[in-house]
Amino acid sequence: MRSRPAFAAAALACAATLLASSPASAGSYPVPTPGGPTPPEEPVVEGPVNIDAIAVSVSPDGGSPLGVEIGFDRTSRTESGEKPAPANRFVFLFDKSIRFNPEKFPTCARADFEAGGPAACPPGSKVGSGRAVIYPDTSAEVAVFNTRYDNGLRGVLITIPATGAVLENTFETVVAPYRADYRWASDELLPSPLPPHERSATTRFQVSFGATTSDATGTHSFVESYAPPRHELRFGVWSRFVTGQVVVPTDRVDRPAWNRP
Repeated sequence: MRSRPAFAAAALACAATLLASSPASAGSYPVPTPGGPTPPEEPVVEGPVNIDAIAVSVSPDGGSPLGVEIGFDRTSRTESGEKPAPANRFVFLFDKSIRFNPEKFPTCARADFEAGGPAACPPGSKVGSGRAVIYPDTSAEVAVFNTRYDNGLRGVLITIPATGAVLENTFETVVAPYRADYRWASDELLPSPLPPHERSATTRFQVSFGATTSDATGTHSFVESYAPPRHELRFGVWSRFVTGQVVVPTDRVDRPAWNRP
């Protein structure tokens, strides 16, 4: 099911795909995860208005009875067809029925990935995949690895092995007004030494969260949903661009049947 409005006045009511006609500031849509890593400060620059949308899929992962795999498919364009403004932060928003089990899976450190690529990450640490289309038409595969940071926070490394890009994500609980629909989020900062207009921009970014592993205690899922089958699940992506524009496209999808034991 496609999204309906989810931000209404003081309550959460993000429009289905927030096709912004003028830039909205972070004040219009506050950061869902202010307790996470602090983003670098940088000035806002002039640039195009981005038109973003997402489509989300949820499927059984074949692992634990509640296990699911969640796929985000984000698109970004401009009305003129020019390069979209680059992003400097994404926050993936997960339905409040979603729980993560990163402690059940091996972890891959950023330093290991940067030293040896995906092959340097332990078996079983890959917990997602996808594809990125970088403006104007470069396409590359995405690989997602479970990780744990030195400060104890859990999260994932969303990587593009072909370019060596490593995007650190931390799992954090959201604050009001987002708690009406979501509980956990994956907070991704995109720092860059390049001037804002020289940074790459993705016109499509597909990424999944989900994997299974087995040990002496049974089969475990990286992602689980405690919602009953056919219950509507809500997802979103809070996005901020170098122009200061903030959008929060959302989507809704029915929870699939539980995995069979």
